Amino acid sequence: MGTRRTNDPPFIRIHSLEMASLEDKSVLDFENEIHDVRGSLFTRSDGPRNRVLDSIKIVVLSNKINLLMVFGPLTILLDLMSDNHGWVFVFSLLGIIPLAERLGYATEQLAFYTGPTVGGLLNATFGNATELIISIYALRSGMIRVAQQSLLGSILSNMLLVLGCAFFCGGLVIVEREQVFDKGAATVNSSLLLMAVMGLLFPAVLHSTRTELQFGKSELALSRFSSCVMLAAYAAFLYFQLRSQKNLYVPVNGEESQNWNADDDESPEISKWEAIIWLFLLTVWISVLSEYVVDAIEGASTEWKLPVAFISVILLPIVGNAAEHAGAIMFAMKDKLDLSLGVAIGSSTQISMFAIPFLVVAGWIMGCPMDLNFQLFETATLFITVLVVAFMLQEGTSNYFKGLMLIFCYLIVAASFFVHMDPSSVVDPPKPSE
Repeated sequence: MGTRRTNDPPFIRIHSLEMASLEDKSVLDFENEIHDVRGSLFTRSDGPRNRVLDSIKIVVLSNKINLLMVFGPLTILLDLMSDNHGWVFVFSLLGIIPLAERLGYATEQLAFYTGPTVGGLLNATFGNATELIISIYALRSGMIRVAQQSLLGSILSNMLLVLGCAFFCGGLVIVEREQVFDKGAATVNSSLLLMAVMGLLFPAVLHSTRTELQFGKSELALSRFSSCVMLAAYAAFLYFQLRSQKNLYVPVNGEESQNWNADDDESPEISKWEAIIWLFLLTVWISVLSEYVVDAIEGASTEWKLPVAFISVILLPIVGNAAEHAGAIMFAMKDKLDLSLGVAIGSSTQISMFAIPFLVVAGWIMGCPMDLNFQLFETATLFITVLVVAFMLQEGTSNYFKGLMLIFCYLIVAASFFVHMDPSSVVDPPKPSE
């Protein structure tokens, strides 16, 4: 008597197979089929519940850095139980680190379904979402200088520290030759950064020289007009990069890049709607912790006896972008320098040409006088940084010495902001002793 195939539950099918094996099955066939059915029992999907659990396992439990997520709830508990703003600031930053990394992961997963063009726009939108959210909360709290300095610090950190560490580590690993990257793409990004410096320089000079037609009003009007122009230029850059001149951004290492692209191009691990839901949840949680960061920054400055400018420009970007920084270094060590430049220089371009102008327009809508006057000291620092990096990129090659110079430049910048007193916080500066 043959085995009858039914739609019975797996446990009943196992029992039926056991009975049938006594009559017309060999012991080996019987054991093999029992194994197959039991395998289907323990690997079958229970529908939506299993999909949710699998999605949580992939997004939340698949990366060791996600252990830092526990600092998010601890931030809320610490804020409720104590007035220690320094530790609240530290815990909230540590809680944001894995969220920012997972936000990038969810964006990459969604890009599998949207294609390269929309995927590029998503990366432009969510790539610096953490910095943008923190700045928006600072703007809503009336802390315009914190918003300005945190964005400025992200640009300086990406261009000097991240790119320097990538060049340095990549040069130490790839010692037999200089690493190469797409010089054309780097030149376009450098040009956009110089345009951003122009947009920030004129309001600062206008304010410092007191040559405004209407003091306070002309500077703000110029900033809003320049911001609209910069947003239009960034939109044109996205179209140029993603549609008009696709071949310009093909990695330099032709056959080698095709090999690792073939290895890296994997299928998505979560569905499209799961990626969208995770983007929403992560953004909301980052927004919650960003409010704690902004509220605690002045208290942390008082407790640690550190200038707010130093915390905003140096500490906040280093900790907030730690996961992104590590990714750029790993790409360089794998000789994927174009990806490292995409993280470092591309991210700086996004902040300077999109995030900063967007914040000015958002402040305009909210009735907040956010402008492009980052003060003369900060603007000069950005101008010199862009020039130094542009000279480093003009040859299209990198080595560990170039990386070391960029790191040393960042140390000088950090020391400068450590002794810098923000003009907006100066009430009555002390006179020098005679």
